[in-house]
This record gives sequence, C-alpha cells and structure tokens, in this order.
Amino acid sequence: MPGVTERTSGGSQTLERGLRLLRVLADHPDGLSVSELAAALDTHRAGIYRLLGPLVDQRLAVRGENGRYVLGAGLIELASRVRPRLQEVAVARLRTLADELRATTALTVRDGEEAVVAAVVEPRNSDMHISYRAGLRHRLDQAASGVAILAGLPPRPGERATIREARERGWAVTSSELLPGATGVGVPVLVPGRECEAAVTAVWTDGRDPASAAPAVAAAARESAAALG
Repeated sequence: MPGVTERTSGGSQTLERGLRLLRVLADHPDGLSVSELAAALDTHRAGIYRLLGPLVDQRLAVRGENGRYVLGAGLIELASRVRPRLQEVAVARLRTLADELRATTALTVRDGEEAVVAAVVEPRNSDMHISYRAGLRHRLDQAASGVAILAGLPPRPGERATIREARERGWAVTSSELLPGATGVGVPVLVPGRECEAAVTAVWTDGRDPASAAPAVAAAARESAAALG
C-alpha cells in the first residue's frame, strides 16, 4: 500500500521537524522569531508556520507579545506524567512544610540546563506570601531551587561559589534572583543510586534567618527521597 507508506514517512518527517523545533526553542529561553527558527532549522518560513500551528494548539509552544516563540506550559503537563511518583510524594510534604514555615513551597525538577517548577503549595495560615505558578522555568544555576539541584550533582568547572557553598552546607539560599525581595532556601532530593533531578524549596519575603528554615526544608527533601528509594 504505497499511499500508506508515503503518508507514514511524511508524518514521521513532520514529527521529527516538530521535535527539532522544540529543542531549538529549549536552547533559546528568550524565544525566537519565525525567521530565526527558519534559519535554525534550515527551512522556509511557511514550513515553520505549519510546524508551529499544532504545537501552539497543544500549548507546547506559545507566541509572546514580542512575536517571539518560546516553550509552552503544555510541556510541563507532559513532564509531570514522566515523574508522577516524585510529584505525588513531594506535594503532601510541601503542604506540611508550607504550613509549618508559613511560606510558599515548591518542587522543582531539572530539564536539561534549566529548572522547571513542577508543583507549588501556598501556606493556608499566612495572609501574605509569595505566589507563582507551576511551569515557571529558569536557568539551572539560578535561584535556590536550581542551585540546590546543582549542589546535588558532581562539581562542574567554573560553577558559582553559591553552588559550592550549598554543596558543603547541605542547602542553598538565594535572594531576589527571580522575584524581587524574595528569599528562598532549597535542598536537593537525593535518591540513592540516582542522579539528582529535583529540589524542594521554601520562599518568603519577610526578614527571617534562612538557617532557621533550612532544617524543615531538608527534612521534607529527605522524606521525599526516602519514599522514592
């Protein structure tokens, strides 16, 4: 059946190009224009528009106000299916931690050289707290969450001093790296025999000492790791 073979082959090529487009966008967190995508994939603009259509429909890519395309939140939903047990285990502990510290807590996972917030829990007993959504993406060497993940991995040449300090201390702390005025403490989720791929964090805006919150964050990370081990 030549017709079926031809359609299958064409569909496979389209899928491959669509996946390549997503990988190109992953390498450019600030986004790319249609012309830049066409140059990166060595194709014409019309072809890029055809690839972007279904990706935008499925929220795997999104067009920003500046006309540039970036990865969409639909990828986070797919990623959450890849790590369902980790998210399931962590969220219950994030709830307890959020109420204990009266701070916003989160589970952040590694996605290549970026960190992606997989789950966020806000405290129920605080009138003022940080609010942000799952799907937030940032550089892996940025914020307490990313620093904590890197601290759970072997040292890298030229890594930030903050990462080395976090590795020695057992927890990371950063201030105003993603949200002005916010302080975060992060601890890697270290499952024996596995490469570190996640961190538990707590974030607040008051003037508390990060060291006072670190033990509770570390306990939540350890409990999450133990449940997965």
